[in-house]
Amino acid sequence: MLASDFGTGQIFWSFVWFTMFFLWIYLLIVVFADIFRSHELSGFAKFLWILFVIITPYLGVFVYLIARGHKMTEHRLEDAAARDQAAQAYVRQAAGTPPPTAAGELQRLADLRDNGVLSPEEFEVQKAKILA
Repeated sequence: MLASDFGTGQIFWSFVWFTMFFLWIYLLIVVFADIFRSHELSGFAKFLWILFVIITPYLGVFVYLIARGHKMTEHRLEDAAARDQAAQAYVRQAAGTPPPTAAGELQRLADLRDNGVLSPEEFEVQKAKILA
């Protein structure tokens, strides 16, 4: 009897709402993680953001995304760069190769310039980056 009342459209809308619910949970987790991960927010500011998101969830999350969405991107990029550096360091350590030194990098650039891969201008730009 119950199955006959539950049509295809209702199943579709159930899936839509189920998906939206899990997207909302994911969004809450991402916002809370960013609040706790943010180094430029003071403890009191973190408390206020958390309180705002808990008291008015939809408004709090959307205001946070508008006000600090660019910082969320920066935090994710910083975390990805840190994970990449840690992975590279681990691979170097596991392979037994020492980390590149400035002298070794300059020698590699000089070889590329001598082989015609880099122009003198490109060499100077890369050299300035290494020495900086």
